[in-house]
Amino acid sequence: MESRAPRFRHLKGSVFWIICGIALAAIIAPAVAVVVSVLVKAAPELKWSLLTNTTLNVQNPGLQNAILGTLVLSLGVVVVAGPIGILGGIYLAEFAPRRAGGFLRFFSEVLAGVPSIVIGLVAYTAFVEALHWGFSVLSAIIALSLLTLPYIVKTTEVSFSQVPRSLHEAAIALGLSKITTIRKVLLPPALPGIISGMVIALAISTGETAPLLYTAGFSDHNPTPGLFNNPIGYLTYVTYYYVGQPGARDQALASAAAGVTILLVLLLIFGGRAITARQRKMVARLDV
Repeated sequence: MESRAPRFRHLKGSVFWIICGIALAAIIAPAVAVVVSVLVKAAPELKWSLLTNTTLNVQNPGLQNAILGTLVLSLGVVVVAGPIGILGGIYLAEFAPRRAGGFLRFFSEVLAGVPSIVIGLVAYTAFVEALHWGFSVLSAIIALSLLTLPYIVKTTEVSFSQVPRSLHEAAIALGLSKITTIRKVLLPPALPGIISGMVIALAISTGETAPLLYTAGFSDHNPTPGLFNNPIGYLTYVTYYYVGQPGARDQALASAAAGVTILLVLLLIFGGRAITARQRKMVARLDV
């Protein structure tokens, strides 16, 4: 009996790791399949003219206006949703009373569960119609910010809650104020998680179409200054619209837009990971 027990435990451990491997493959395989299939289809269409021409060019359409518009919208999400989400997460982690914190977390989770097309419809009703902003950059940025805000808040709160309590106690012992403690003691070790949350938010906003159909409209021209009544191009619309067109050139442009979108998302992920790794090394050196 004693000799069988270690074998049984070893068998259970092996079965557990096999199940984990299958679960991991179930997660990785679809993601890899989607990325590879899109990039393979888009590779023949990734030409220099995509960066120099706009979708307005009939003979040789490009994606310059859509790429620049996507970058403008992403920058807007960083400017609007970034500070609000980070400050909201810090408030929930460090200041919020228990009851108020639970109330705010509940509505943050509700907002995260609202379909993006519903957010787009609400933004259309409030900004495009009621406030007469029209299809505009600001309407689109607010819609995307509402969509991504819960993720930034949650990752920020979790990042701060994972900072060791010993750092809080040491800051209190040194007589540091709450703001100074957050800024100089708690923020550096929490920063990698916050950056991860921002990367997730940007990846989500880069791949969205539904809320932008209601708020951004679309423009075949490059972005111009102006927050109101100023439609803007973006990559996901090109994929959404041109994939339904019968012409081979339209289908090729849709594939190219999908490929560029995937490349931008991958660039965001790898860039965020690089920044996170660098920040963790800096924090580790400080700990030493």
